[in-house]
Amino acid sequence: MSCLILRNMLACVLLLVLWKGPSTAVAVEYGQVPDNITVLEGENVTLRCRIDVEVTHKAWLNRSSILFAGEDKWTLDPRVSLVNSNSSDYTIQIENVAVADEGLYLCSLQARNKPHVSLVYLIVQVPARIVNISQDVSLNEGGNVNLFCLAEGRPEPTVTWKASKYGLMSEGEFLDITEIKRHQAEEFECITNNGVLQPDIRRVKVTVNYPPTITDVKNLSSAQLGKTALLRCEAMAVPTATFEWFKDDHRPVESDNTLRIKNEKTRSLLLFTNVTEKHYGNYTCFASNRLGATNASMLLLRPEAAYSGGVSDGRSVNGLGLWLGLSACVLLKA
Repeated sequence: MSCLILRNMLACVLLLVLWKGPSTAVAVEYGQVPDNITVLEGENVTLRCRIDVEVTHKAWLNRSSILFAGEDKWTLDPRVSLVNSNSSDYTIQIENVAVADEGLYLCSLQARNKPHVSLVYLIVQVPARIVNISQDVSLNEGGNVNLFCLAEGRPEPTVTWKASKYGLMSEGEFLDITEIKRHQAEEFECITNNGVLQPDIRRVKVTVNYPPTITDVKNLSSAQLGKTALLRCEAMAVPTATFEWFKDDHRPVESDNTLRIKNEKTRSLLLFTNVTEKHYGNYTCFASNRLGATNASMLLLRPEAAYSGGVSDGRSVNGLGLWLGLSACVLLKA
């Protein structure tokens, strides 16, 4: 055991004396300084020492220990094996290379009572990968968003945040958005790259919640007796708005054999399949979610009457009272 420790110490001293900086190569030529060997983590690498003189002793060493002395294996690492040992070639192989294998390797030869040394510096690369990233985020409009994306790799990778609507957003692991607006809601891409294999890409979805805004109301057909008619109310909101219809004295409108309500994701349709006298009047569309509510009014009139309609500005006494009452109910439920 003491002999092994002594030899390892001598190997370390020899490396320190002879090493003049990193240098590696696919083949380590006798009597010349080789290029670096670059290998991906997990691959196999061959270190070759070519011999053009008669040698009496030869050995492969790394930074801290003797790997092979002649054909005798000194290292306990099962991944290291002797591939060739003859008068012209002295080659070892390391399987499943790990980051810890990076560093200086030395082929030492004794020829004509003189030492000869060839050096190789092994560089182990690791593809960039994302190791931790923010979860999907849901927040109310006006809030602040703080996203992070942590990556690792060798060489050190870059991290870039991108948004499909705006392109490049930020360089670095962190992306901060203050007082976010509804139009900024989307999936944000974190891209990490270090030039080894393909970039690693992950996405974070940011949802911005806001109260309903009625964007359009329209009387889409004439209201003739016995004919069909349609009223439409469109609203944008996150979460999606719930629609309700009210008529004149604020009674909720309900579907029957002459009237049907069709609610879709961003709009509600009031379909009259057979217009009667009772259908004429003022209709109010009420859109709400947990963040608030809004309404809009429109008229369904006889053909001879002047038609007017549009988004309510809140100055109608009946419309205002209805809106305030229903808004209070929505907020109490939230």
